[in-house]
Amino acid sequence: MRGWGPERALPPECTGGQCARTVNIHHLELFYYVARHGGISAAVRQMPYGIQQPAVSAQILLLEEDLGVKLFVRQPFRLTAEGQELLAFVRPFFDNLDAVGVRLRRRPAPQLRIGASETVLRGHLPVVIQRVRQGHPDLRLGLRSGFQPEIETWLENREIELALIPLRGKPPARTRCLRLVRLPLVLLVHRKTRFKSAAEVWARGTPAQPLIGLPLTESISLLFQKGLRRLGVAWPLAIEASSMELITQYVANGEGIGVNIGMPAVVRHPDVRVLPLDGFEPVELVALWHGEPTPLLRAVLEEIQRYVGESWPEAASADRLAAAR
Repeated sequence: MRGWGPERALPPECTGGQCARTVNIHHLELFYYVARHGGISAAVRQMPYGIQQPAVSAQILLLEEDLGVKLFVRQPFRLTAEGQELLAFVRPFFDNLDAVGVRLRRRPAPQLRIGASETVLRGHLPVVIQRVRQGHPDLRLGLRSGFQPEIETWLENREIELALIPLRGKPPARTRCLRLVRLPLVLLVHRKTRFKSAAEVWARGTPAQPLIGLPLTESISLLFQKGLRRLGVAWPLAIEASSMELITQYVANGEGIGVNIGMPAVVRHPDVRVLPLDGFEPVELVALWHGEPTPLLRAVLEEIQRYVGESWPEAASADRLAAAR
């Protein structure tokens, strides 16, 4: 290969005297134009950007040297067998590149990108979106599910415009916050167990049953562990679930005891008993965004407030959208 004489050590990617080289994509583009237009001078006139003929000639020579083959005869111009093989490989990509670019540019981008848990996106947001569409029939959304730290990062990096997440302490810096609803923590036990109250679970110290919950970075787990410390109970997480519904299902399967929020749609199961966690801090769900809300974002926030008030009239926060401005 060019530049590597016997007196020099082989680069790290070379073994047994052979180098695994990555073909220069720009060289392939130049070759494509040369082959398509029948020569270097003709290709220079058709290139979509300015480049001089000597530069094209030099880079084509580098391509031929890297590949170890001659790609075309200059005068009169004709492709070699190797050049024909290479053109057949690269032509579909470069022939269709402009058309793909046009389609991608025309594809409408989401007007509003929302990040929330899978539970919120699947079980609650559809009702809100249906109502918003009455005033915004051409609404385009981008929906991303994830854990709380991920969603906070997406909002900070402006990858989403709206985050619907539990609040951990104070709202993140430089964000607007609308408090939506406070929901109690609950313990989930299998119906066949003897436990009738949460206090019975740790009455003799650390429970023997595995604890099932969300990752320890999530507000539900953080608040539960905070309440346990206040009681002097150590109960580490044994099964980390990716959703609140999964917690309930694993409890129903007899895998342990789960900590969840008191949302009937999440914890209701014929094989599960729900035990209130009196004295534990509730989870507070909030909406977070940056800056003054657009008319579309304001419409979504207003419908979210309306939905929360209808779904949890006793637990809904008294905050109003105007107060979050």
